[in-house]
Amino acid sequence: MRKTAAAFVAGLVLTVTAACGDTTNKADTVEYPTRTLQIMAPAGAGGGWDITARTMQKALKDGNLVSGGVEVTNVTGAAGTVGLAQLATKHKGDPHQLMITGLVMVGGIVTNKSAIDLGQTTPIATLTAEDEVIVVPAASPHKTLKDLVEAFKADPAAVKWGGGSAGGTDQILVGLLAKAAGVDPKKMKYIAYSGGGETKAGLLSGDLTAAVSGASEFKDLVAAGKVRALAVSGAKGVDAGAGSPAPTIKESGYDVELMNWRGIVAPPGISAGEKAAVIALVDRLHGSSQWKDAMKQLGWTDFYRSGDEAAAFYDSEAKRIRSVLVEAGVVS
Repeated sequence: MRKTAAAFVAGLVLTVTAACGDTTNKADTVEYPTRTLQIMAPAGAGGGWDITARTMQKALKDGNLVSGGVEVTNVTGAAGTVGLAQLATKHKGDPHQLMITGLVMVGGIVTNKSAIDLGQTTPIATLTAEDEVIVVPAASPHKTLKDLVEAFKADPAAVKWGGGSAGGTDQILVGLLAKAAGVDPKKMKYIAYSGGGETKAGLLSGDLTAAVSGASEFKDLVAAGKVRALAVSGAKGVDAGAGSPAPTIKESGYDVELMNWRGIVAPPGISAGEKAAVIALVDRLHGSSQWKDAMKQLGWTDFYRSGDEAAAFYDSEAKRIRSVLVEAGVVS
């Protein structure tokens, strides 16, 4: 059962009474937060998880949703599974330690054969969904997605794709595009980076033929004319920075549609009351004008669900993505 806030008390400390059924020894009624919140972005600076964490940090502060501090830390490695391991072990039982997660991590858990998965965390909420975008340098000879895919079909190894960690949304999208175009996904040359900043550098330096990431991550470079958006991965075209909607992959002739979602989890071992308090705070964040304005500015789609509903979604995604990765040839 989802827990609800009883009241806000002085200093914007939330008091929450848990529903019956808590079998821990911790008190059912808790005040939260009582100290600085730590939000981990389990990847490098500049990527989608980092942007999400820092957007949450700003909205929590600007909306006066917490009286204390909110800090963001970056832990890189293995599609977020290094940070996941830290959350589940080092921070077990601490409700003031939160972590951004998402579709990339679900894939990374599979490809990295992680001993820890999201089932060993405390799911709090899903937050946003975002189109992926396929971009090329402004000087690229590939003016459309069809141009790029034709070159890919002619010589799969000659097209160097770049994006986030192995097994993440970016690689999943390239694998699905390869399959839709009739290319063996195992022949694609995909270079995985730990953060969006590195992917941008690889594209601009000429190391990559094309890059894939969340639409918001390349918006500045598209707007500056340094890269060109060829297609987005959702059901309808969105502005990837050029001032008008980019075509979808389906509109470009390939039957592929994929949205990248992001969410937030807490460590395992927190009490029912603490879980309720974290969910109540994130509920208030989701309803704040600061968060809504930020989502609009960044082009994110609202994908909010919390508590048990979020937990069920995480579980279903773990099963779905494993199946997709096997089908795309990323894992056996």
